Amino acid sequence: MTAHLRQEAIRRISSSSERGKQSRNIQTTATDRLPETFGLYVFGDAVQRDRLPADVYTTLRRVIETGARLDPSIANEVARAMKDWAISHGATHYTHWFQPMTGSTAEKHDSFLEPTPQGGAVLKFSGKQLVQGEPDASSFPSGGLRATFEARGYTAWDPTSPAFIRKGPGGATLTIPTAFCSWTGDALDKKTPLLRSCQAVSQAAVRLLHLIGDTAVHSVHPQTGAEQEYFLIDREFFKLRPDLIACNRTLFGAPPYKGQEFDDHYFGNISTRVLTFMQDLERELWLLGVPVKTRHNEVAPSQFELAPIYQSISVAVDQNMLTMEVIKEVAARHGLAAILHEKPFAGLNGSGKHVNYSLGTNTGQNLFEPGTTPHENLKFVLFLTAFLRGVDLHQDLLRASIASAGNDHRLGANEAPPAIISVFLGTQLEQVVEALMEGREQSRVPGQTLRLGVNALPELPRDISDRNRTSPMAFTGNKFEFRAVGSNQSAAYPCTFLNLLLADSLDYLSDRIEAHGGFSEQVVQEVVSECLRTHKRIMFSGDNYTAEWRAEAERRGLLNRRTTPEALADWASEANIALYERYGVFTRNEAESRFHVQNEIYANKIKVEATAAVDMAETIVLPAAYQYQSRMAESIDRVRGLLGKEAGAGQLTELTNLCQRIEQVQQAIEQVRATKRAIAQRGLHEAELAKAYCTDLVPSMARLREAVDSLELWVDDDLWPLPKYREMLFIH
Repeated sequence: MTAHLRQEAIRRISSSSERGKQSRNIQTTATDRLPETFGLYVFGDAVQRDRLPADVYTTLRRVIETGARLDPSIANEVARAMKDWAISHGATHYTHWFQPMTGSTAEKHDSFLEPTPQGGAVLKFSGKQLVQGEPDASSFPSGGLRATFEARGYTAWDPTSPAFIRKGPGGATLTIPTAFCSWTGDALDKKTPLLRSCQAVSQAAVRLLHLIGDTAVHSVHPQTGAEQEYFLIDREFFKLRPDLIACNRTLFGAPPYKGQEFDDHYFGNISTRVLTFMQDLERELWLLGVPVKTRHNEVAPSQFELAPIYQSISVAVDQNMLTMEVIKEVAARHGLAAILHEKPFAGLNGSGKHVNYSLGTNTGQNLFEPGTTPHENLKFVLFLTAFLRGVDLHQDLLRASIASAGNDHRLGANEAPPAIISVFLGTQLEQVVEALMEGREQSRVPGQTLRLGVNALPELPRDISDRNRTSPMAFTGNKFEFRAVGSNQSAAYPCTFLNLLLADSLDYLSDRIEAHGGFSEQVVQEVVSECLRTHKRIMFSGDNYTAEWRAEAERRGLLNRRTTPEALADWASEANIALYERYGVFTRNEAESRFHVQNEIYANKIKVEATAAVDMAETIVLPAAYQYQSRMAESIDRVRGLLGKEAGAGQLTELTNLCQRIEQVQQAIEQVRATKRAIAQRGLHEAELAKAYCTDLVPSMARLREAVDSLELWVDDDLWPLPKYREMLFIH
């Protein structure tokens, strides 16, 4: 790679007036037709009602809405209708779409085509093919659940998440969301534990609701909406950055002259090129039934966000995985590269995926809705208490669920919540909790409005609390927002553990109420008061970014696990395994496998980054520095030849400083290499390896980065080969 490629990329990007106008292979949607075309490529309720026999439709909807056991006898009818519907949209293949422990999605395509004895062909899709698939399971991470030679794995149709059609330039594929398990029945994916946890929290919630007299509820559905942050840069720049290609983040890069100091990008005007991309992205997601609602510029330059409306958790998690795929595909069609890494650019805000969480009943209640008098809302008080207890007792699981190499760069960096888990409730709910703990009545808080001092402006109704953007778990009116989830990860594990901790605490409250002789308002008051006093340490409404909070959290005994290896430590502890097994979310083997897989993924990511950093420094950065060094030496020689040996003193000092920086890079490269060799010689297992990489290799890579970034500021701009921050973030 040479610097002229970077300069040529800048020229092409700057001069092209047609950027973002590439041909698109999606069906555009007129605004007035949006209600008709939303979900056009989804085998949802309307299509099911239209294409299935009435009894089959009723049976299938009962499975989807109540979690009833699937009747295998309906599979053939559903498969036939699904195939006919897919073919009507041009589908030639189907795939079982699943979420292995890699953190991404996987699929194997099979055609509907079957030859006939007469030499012709027919299109077939049976109930058996719908219900069960058999991809090769040997090469997916299993954490010891399977040996490499044990290849058989099964995918199982998940009727709670609707099938959909993915369209491409040459055809379409029927995509069927599935779970993924081994021949022995062990879950090899992230969806199966999520579905198990949904079942567990539903049972626990229904038990408590029946105990207090709400017997109309027979199922409870966890719901979520996952906001998605991402960066966009021109694809020309992306292709010239080996670190972005291999690691999805920049390993080197000096700060730009202007970053996000002025906060002028946040909610600013969306550029024409980006807006065109967003409009196409939204149209494609709407056709796939993803209810994208908002779009805006985020804090960092070239950073953006979209957010959907609430869905049931299994659907929302699937749709978020689909959204990340579609973002990257649509960006590529616009000559852009979408970067979903939590921290692609050092010194700028990273990206998160705020997961909004609540519980809805089959009767239409939101169990986290305080109402106008939250202190009088018995259900809300019980579920709030259960949530606070669960978060306090299971901080370790929530922290582990968001642990990754990428998120380690972001958490606690004055842009995202810290690694310390706490809950923000807001002033009014804190007053309610204080009153409940003290066993006294809470005075009614009247509805309030905001008057802005301008007669022409309306009065605004004020929410019961402000927002706290520094809190990892913030109550935002009728839901909790888990703000610490990383942008590039699946929301499955965070949602699984939210369900699990809530199920455990709901059962605890039911047990305590029953132990006190059954339901009465006095019993509930006593149980709630005792529970809140025990777990009040988890509540914090101040600035989570400050050193004072870290000290206070330590005094309270809250966990502060700053790195992924620390955070994963208790994933498979005996206490947590007992909890998993009690609710059927993980078996012991499944829990231990995920502990190994998560550590292995972390270690592999750090190893890849270290390898890429050394290679880039040696083969891209240093050659440019040597070339500049040679140019400067020649310049000094020419000056001295013309003006005498005393001339060129300033240039000579600069050359000396440059040589020192080159030497620093060389030393840092060797330090990274030596650290890698030393760790490899120790023959460590996954968790030990992850810890060694974290404590030894990551600091070595940081020193290499510091040296290279310093060198970037010395080498002539026309010789520096890597696209710079000031270019990637500001030239579109």
